[in-house]
Amino acid sequence: MRFYSVVETSVPANEETKPESLMASMPAEEPAPNDFEANKSRTSQSGKCDLFTGEWVPDPSGPVYTNQSCFQIEGHQNCMKNGRPDSGYLYWRWSPRGCSLPRFKPKKFLQLMRNKSWAFIGDSISPATLMVRAPLLRALDSAGSFRNLVPLAIIARLLVIYFQQEEQAVETYHDEEYRSKIWLFPTHNFTLSVIWTPFLIRADIFEDMNGVSSSEIQLHLDELDKKWTDQYRSFDYAVIAGGKWFLKTAIYHENNVVTGCHYCPGKNLTELGFDYAYRKALQLVFNFITSSGHNTHAFLRTTTPDHFENGEWFSGGTCNRKVPFKEDGVNMTDVDTIMRNIELEEFAKAAALGPEKRVVLKLLDTTRLSLLRPDGHPGPYRQFQPFAADKKAKVQNDCLHWCLPGPIDSWNDLVMEMIVNGGIYQ
Repeated sequence: MRFYSVVETSVPANEETKPESLMASMPAEEPAPNDFEANKSRTSQSGKCDLFTGEWVPDPSGPVYTNQSCFQIEGHQNCMKNGRPDSGYLYWRWSPRGCSLPRFKPKKFLQLMRNKSWAFIGDSISPATLMVRAPLLRALDSAGSFRNLVPLAIIARLLVIYFQQEEQAVETYHDEEYRSKIWLFPTHNFTLSVIWTPFLIRADIFEDMNGVSSSEIQLHLDELDKKWTDQYRSFDYAVIAGGKWFLKTAIYHENNVVTGCHYCPGKNLTELGFDYAYRKALQLVFNFITSSGHNTHAFLRTTTPDHFENGEWFSGGTCNRKVPFKEDGVNMTDVDTIMRNIELEEFAKAAALGPEKRVVLKLLDTTRLSLLRPDGHPGPYRQFQPFAADKKAKVQNDCLHWCLPGPIDSWNDLVMEMIVNGGIYQ
């Protein structure tokens, strides 16, 4: 993989990057063409454009919430609270080429979602999107608590989304491990759900909350996870995501027979590969959606890249960059390329059936824009104040999940724009 950044910098790890310096450092040249055929803009040919081709541009206004205004940020993503010293990563915004991308408007979103239900279904990255959105909606669904949750400067910018009725969102469900949750926004009768199902299909997982495994995952390639399929027909909107969990060691079952595995040395089983299982899973998912008879808006969020350098999660890999990459400054890993190609291929097959099945399928293709943000991960700040006792401590880095606030705030902008003006995009 080759890397170079929008701004070459030698900023020390403990020095804060200011937005003014980012603005001054932006290159004047036009961004290079995207190398993904599936995402090329069609503005000139059909009046449509691709929200997912573009660049990250400096944004002096910064995020609309912080760790002090949003209390729902999970500990491992709360980079501010955990002591990350730089803040430059907060001052960038996704700018599609040829498209105007408005900011996420909570009031408009809630109005659109009145008497609706929304679900985030899949792996541990999907709830991150929810954790960005839920605190803001919770604040906005309560006029009385609005000032307690959101700083004054933000209130000035968001006066248009002030609500008259005082009401708090209600958490109506969580599972034992708090991985799956449901919130109700009573004023709008809007339900927001997270369903944690990392494979989307039936999986017997022998792993604790810290990721320590006591046995191989048993993956049933011909059976969907009922945790989400039993609820699916109650959802008006669903964002579905998978991918990274398929890289784990797993034994594959089909028709109640072990047919092979992925990375199971010593088991005397056929190595079928993660790509075999992932394709099978997506085929099963799309077949269910298109034959469900339920008229829903379903989004497939493409794979999320990591940014480990000089090693992996378990071997000292780090992610110390402070600014985004240029558009042509980084290539996807082979694994991410394989996953994304499978997603594009299976989505295209399902989308062709969508109209006749009365199902709306959308591709939330966040892979490339996420790939350009190596600066947005917790790194060593996955844990609270990791260098408080020893500034030279060796700390495991998290270069897969994202800081909140951070780059994935733009995912909300994208989803809302696809709902409001979906017809003008590819």
